[in-house]
Amino acid sequence: MKVSDILRVKGNTLYTANPDEPLASAIAMMAEKDMGSLVVMAQGSLVGMLTFREVIQLLVKEGGVIGGTLVRAAMDDQPLTCTSETELDDVRRMMLESHARYMPVMDQKMLMGVISFYDVAKAVVDSQNFENKMLKAYIRDWPAGEEEAAG
Repeated sequence: MKVSDILRVKGNTLYTANPDEPLASAIAMMAEKDMGSLVVMAQGSLVGMLTFREVIQLLVKEGGVIGGTLVRAAMDDQPLTCTSETELDDVRRMMLESHARYMPVMDQKMLMGVISFYDVAKAVVDSQNFENKMLKAYIRDWPAGEEEAAG
């Protein structure tokens, strides 16, 4: 299974922030849309990732005050990325090793979407459930003659 399989199911609505916009407005959008991350774009290019982790770290560092802080001050400016052709097992390994909960999906310099650890886990569970159904159907439809020969 590839990242493109997740994106196909997930859809293509993307929310982004600008590095020079107020952090407070980016946080408000995250809260309003119930999102854990925003991709930070400047002049059509990925320049960072803003997640609740970076927001919390900045809040702690600044004593709970955001003030006029810009997104640029809080974002991860070297986010882990993948392509739509990346295998799901590779994405899982990369996310686990780097403790990343969100990963932008890129095609060259074009943002194709964002996948979350939840998206990856759901795809794995759905795939396992499908495989279990197929195996149970296969066992249930086992030919009678072969069963007696095997026993």
